[in-house]
Parts: sequence; structure tokens; C-alpha cells
Amino acid sequence: MAEDVKVRYSDSDLEKFRKIIVDKMEKAQKDLELLRSAYKNDGNNGTDDTSPTFKAFEEGSETMSKEANTQLAIRQEKFVRDLKNALLRIENKTYGICRVTGKLINPERLKLVPHATLSIEAKNMQG
Repeated sequence: MAEDVKVRYSDSDLEKFRKIIVDKMEKAQKDLELLRSAYKNDGNNGTDDTSPTFKAFEEGSETMSKEANTQLAIRQEKFVRDLKNALLRIENKTYGICRVTGKLINPERLKLVPHATLSIEAKNMQG
């Protein structure tokens, strides 16, 4: 029974992941604010036409851009929520543990997808 299996990431590893997540969260929240302001500005019939982005929106279908913005904002909100949950797991020292296999998730995967709760192994089992 005395297998020397790492059951969790060390505090210094967790701190590195925390920095990555906080950086991503700040960027994600900025993106979300941009999406929200773009969504709000869509309703003013282009009075803010000094911005080239909104000119491009006007040329396309306005409803399409509104829907696309809403979808992006919803996805972005979920991403921010996932990152916040990842920070909680860091505090609880359960971060980086696959919720299916109970094994550590590959650190390279966590760098790319810092809010991952499944190892590749577990993800493939779902496939």
C-alpha cells in the first residue's frame, strides 16, 4: 500500500498555477467588459460610429452581431466562473486532481487549460 504516488501538487506548484489563473482571469474579465460594452453599444444605432468595430457590425446583420456577442459573453462568463472555481480548488489544495481518476492532471495540460478538472485519460474515457 505504500505507493509513493503524488496525491496533490505542492504549495509552490499551486502558487505557480494560481498566478497563471489570476492572469487569465484578469484578461477574461477585460474581454467580458469589452463584449458587454459592445453589446450595449449595438443598441444605440451606431451613434458611436467613431469606432471601426461598430462600423463593421453595422454593415453585417445587427441581430447577428447581438446574438454573437451574447453567446461570446455567456461563454466568457462561464470561463471566468471556471477560473474562480479553480482558485477555490487551489485554496483547498485539491487543484489539479482529476475528479474521475483521482490522479494528478498533467501540469502541461493545466498550463493550457488551467480550469481543467479532468485528466486526458478521464476525458478520453468519456469520448
